[in-house]
Amino acid sequence: MTAPQGEEFGIWLECQLTRADMEQADLAQRLNLTRAAVSAWIHGRSEPREEMKRAIAAVFDFDPDTAHDRPTDITSSRTRRWHHRPAHTDGGREYGNAAAFAFDADLSVLAREATQNSLDERLDHTVPVRVRYVLHELTGEHLDAFLAAMRWDELRRHYEAAAQGGQKVSRGLQAALDDLDEQRSLLLLRVEDYNAAGLTGPEYQDGRYAAVVRRQLDSHKQAGGRAGGSYGLGKATLWATSRLGLVLVNSTLSEPHEGHAERRVIGRVDLPWHELDGDAYAGPAWFGQTETEPHHEGVSRSWWASESEVHSLHLDRAGNAPGTSFLVVGAHDASGDAETLQEMHDKLVRSLADGFWASMIGGKAAAALMEASVTTLRDGQVLISEERVDPHAHHPALGRAFQAYLDGGTVPVLTASDQVALVEVPLVVSPLKGRGRARDKGREHQALLLLTAAGERDERHSRVVCMRGNRMTITEQRPRELPLGTAPFQAVLLAGFATGREGEDVELAEAFLRASEPPEHDRWDRTEELTTLYERGALTRLKEFRAEIDKAVRGLVARRDVARTGGPAVLRELLRLDGAGGGGRRAQGFPVVRSVQARVEDGGAWHVTVGLKLPEAEDPWVLTPVAKFDVRSGGRPAVGWAELTPSDNCRLENGDLVVDPGVRTAVFTGVTDPATHPVRGGLARLVVDVQKARGGSA
Repeated sequence: MTAPQGEEFGIWLECQLTRADMEQADLAQRLNLTRAAVSAWIHGRSEPREEMKRAIAAVFDFDPDTAHDRPTDITSSRTRRWHHRPAHTDGGREYGNAAAFAFDADLSVLAREATQNSLDERLDHTVPVRVRYVLHELTGEHLDAFLAAMRWDELRRHYEAAAQGGQKVSRGLQAALDDLDEQRSLLLLRVEDYNAAGLTGPEYQDGRYAAVVRRQLDSHKQAGGRAGGSYGLGKATLWATSRLGLVLVNSTLSEPHEGHAERRVIGRVDLPWHELDGDAYAGPAWFGQTETEPHHEGVSRSWWASESEVHSLHLDRAGNAPGTSFLVVGAHDASGDAETLQEMHDKLVRSLADGFWASMIGGKAAAALMEASVTTLRDGQVLISEERVDPHAHHPALGRAFQAYLDGGTVPVLTASDQVALVEVPLVVSPLKGRGRARDKGREHQALLLLTAAGERDERHSRVVCMRGNRMTITEQRPRELPLGTAPFQAVLLAGFATGREGEDVELAEAFLRASEPPEHDRWDRTEELTTLYERGALTRLKEFRAEIDKAVRGLVARRDVARTGGPAVLRELLRLDGAGGGGRRAQGFPVVRSVQARVEDGGAWHVTVGLKLPEAEDPWVLTPVAKFDVRSGGRPAVGWAELTPSDNCRLENGDLVVDPGVRTAVFTGVTDPATHPVRGGLARLVVDVQKARGGSA
């Protein structure tokens, strides 16, 4: 007989006794042996003969060779069932999982939160974590087989009871049940990662598994302070994206538990409080193997599934690399802008590119942090082939900037449109409460700003994309008071660990910025954690940081001496903006143009976004933007506006822009009407004259 390939016999036997709720004495009695003999096997002092191993396998109802081979994927014959948490004895009720309402049920939000968690759990830091999103529509017999595998008939009765309530969650569940019955179709979304830690740890005590499956608001991140998330709320987006509030899980562990590592499977559903057959239930329920441990008797716990079980539950994983697969059952996009499979596929690709483009770029000395892809299936057949997310295709200018930094190809001053400038931006990190000295503002950290010319097709530009940690995009900042005629650009701000540097200041900056982020991790601003942990003045340090970013951008764009070869440079030569009433320097006390962005659209219309700086005034400013062509001879003919749209701090009344007293800045957007152009838009300079409106205060 060949040598066994599985775990040590004593560990294996102890695990089987636990799962079967059997004492050593019980096994000894069934084998007609002493308890001491069984104890010796478990503690590794001896090992039974082959015929005794076959007898042990028979006791546990396993294949005769199981006790010899002891494969780590051995499964118990115990029935899988749904365990519904009983209602609180004090009469308390939850009509849904409040954590799920912290985020919108939007695919872009799911992609951001779930992928961030995968990045935080990257195992081998020399290779990327691989993230895959698989959309799978089930119909007909494929749907029936899946529903049977997850015991839908047993679960359906609880859904029907929970849907009877008048709360928002109940109404949503009823709509989902009706659609399932009428359309006979169900959409699954599998979110899986590889080269990640997996859901390690015990069933009920502290660990990654319990933090995700058993608890709320338990982040349990072990990323050395580099984690993108910190609230423990991100996982709730998985359940929020399910119309049924139902997620199935299959995890391959980086650290074995109970002697196993592959196919740790569990399901969880979040329902509102409901009553069924005279019993009241709190709402949450778990799909798994019946627990026999006395303190948790009757609870459904995770089990080590067979390959056929994970296949029937659509939880197959590609290979045995550690990581986790989350299956969102009844996936949908509540925003309404992605309804078809193609639209959902495209939105996932776009969201991954927008949120994690920098994480997917590697340099000469180090690999990318992650790679991502999206695939779409229908009834097991590929509908849309796997699409690898290419950060350079979605964000070419930003990608070029970050690639230059990773490869050491930056310059201090831009002299060509394909160059990337690098400058340091100071961030003063406030001291933690009780740890600072008198009049100590804090420790200075040098963040890094990268700036390059915008791409020809960049619709969104002249912004600073800010990130820390694992290079997930946190926020975008539009610099203020840029020089008139500033060419479109793209910029990246790297802070904390995103700089790739090490040191105490880096760690302090990372923690400081993370504390300033809300659960959505989409801005650096006032939070309860920031004001609670840090000395007074922390919010001021953030405002100063934003001002330093703007200052750094202005310094780079003002020193540019870019070789002009055409394209956007031609538009810069054609565009000119006047302040209210003329082309010279404006006297103090009048509105002035502080920034402009412009382009000629395919149809010939000029599209301009104009930022105004206004002085203090007791009355509203009433302004009339006038567009004119500065042709080569003759006067300046006026052209009409096809659209005039107030953007920030202003409103449109009777064709005029109105800015309330006390407002110091305003932004509006205008699109000229090509039908009123005396010549083609690209053949003349455009002048935007911001004039005082008749009867107005400007």
